[in-house]
Amino acid sequence: MGEKMYKLLGADGEFYESETKGEFGGNGKLKIYGRMDCGTALATIRRYPGVYEQHRVFFADEKTALAAGFRPCGNCLRKKYQEYMADPQAYKAKFGL
Repeated sequence: MGEKMYKLLGADGEFYESETKGEFGGNGKLKIYGRMDCGTALATIRRYPGVYEQHRVFFADEKTALAAGFRPCGNCLRKKYQEYMADPQAYKAKFGL
């Protein structure tokens, strides 16, 4: 039996298969990424079973999420969100974007 494969979203907005689980989860419709244990995302999944999952995406790392046009979650990544919202370009520049 082969390795479990994970479907991740790349910086180019295209999906690819990876043997490594994504570090961040996100909402493809709202263009938000956050921690895998984000209380807001988990509550939404419970509240609307099958709906949120349709827009759920995963990223290898934060740089990839930013490059794909996503922003940090205001709940689970509050400090990063505040820094991003104050100056998105400066925040992205920290990642070489």
